[in-house]
Amino acid sequence: MTIPLKRSYVTALSFVLASSFVVSACSNKDQTVSAKGQTPEVSELRYQGSVGSVTYPELAEDLGYLAPLKLKFIGNTISGPQDIQAVVTGDTDFGGAFNGAIVKLIAAKAPIKPVISYYGVDDATWTGYYVLDGSPITTARDLIGKKIAVNTLGAHHEFVIKEYLHRAGLTADEIKQVTLVVVPPVTSEQTLRASQIDVASLGGTLRDKALERGGIHPLFKDKDLFGTFSAGSYVLTDKFIKNNPNASHKFVEATAKAIEWARTTPQAEVVARYEKIINARDRKEDATTVKFWKSTGIAGKGGLISDKEFDTWIHWLVNEGVIKEGQLKVKGLYTNEFNPFVNEKS
Repeated sequence: MTIPLKRSYVTALSFVLASSFVVSACSNKDQTVSAKGQTPEVSELRYQGSVGSVTYPELAEDLGYLAPLKLKFIGNTISGPQDIQAVVTGDTDFGGAFNGAIVKLIAAKAPIKPVISYYGVDDATWTGYYVLDGSPITTARDLIGKKIAVNTLGAHHEFVIKEYLHRAGLTADEIKQVTLVVVPPVTSEQTLRASQIDVASLGGTLRDKALERGGIHPLFKDKDLFGTFSAGSYVLTDKFIKNNPNASHKFVEATAKAIEWARTTPQAEVVARYEKIINARDRKEDATTVKFWKSTGIAGKGGLISDKEFDTWIHWLVNEGVIKEGQLKVKGLYTNEFNPFVNEKS
């Protein structure tokens, strides 16, 4: 999948980075030597979850793939940029975000390494940008002066929306008149139906549950713009990988196996497993949303990352003048070294 590298208007991410970073001088090969099959250096991995859903590391732990490592839940996140920022600041051991947000953070000198894809877009899994039935909004130009709900700024939704507007021929000044409003995903549908916003970005179970209630339709979809692709990755810090190669290997291996389990297991069985996990962890969540789960959406087998999933964003940053030509290269930006499917085709 090749994403058109037209001029983008994505808002730059702001992150408060630690005053100094310890960047590992080891190559990926050095980091993974003798890691496979060895005892993890740590006993648990701190992470943030997502309300009403099951992450692949959580699935891996439930399936027994992660043992002897255990996960330590420290709270929920509502956005990828916040999730990977928590990794940089040391509040968590791993986190995931839209690949464009990751490239932006790496360009800002954050010592992180994408190690496995964890979400994407395919025929069954995608995000739509929805309006109420009967809405006067029927074209991109109708969005001028209107409000669109997104889960965060500077990530997947903002890029998709602004690319849609740009392709429709809106000028930079006109695009600035389209207001993006940060709304938690779980309340986006309600906010749309209350006419507090004009468009809601809805994907996955939240989208399908909203469609089941009716009265809304998509103005456009991310898949219509970009096709099938892995859109986000989990990251570890360079320091964590250097100090914990065995734990890093175990984390990626277990997550990769969980992804493939979800990809190859009948949908009803996956949904039943997700419901069991949510009910057992007792976080006072609504487990009914997972019944709408359809696919992983991940392009690479076991979450394998491909060059194009990051090279696109490197070119984007160059075109935007954020980084200089040659400042950031895809080689060494991410690693598949810990992934057990690295020598297999998708």
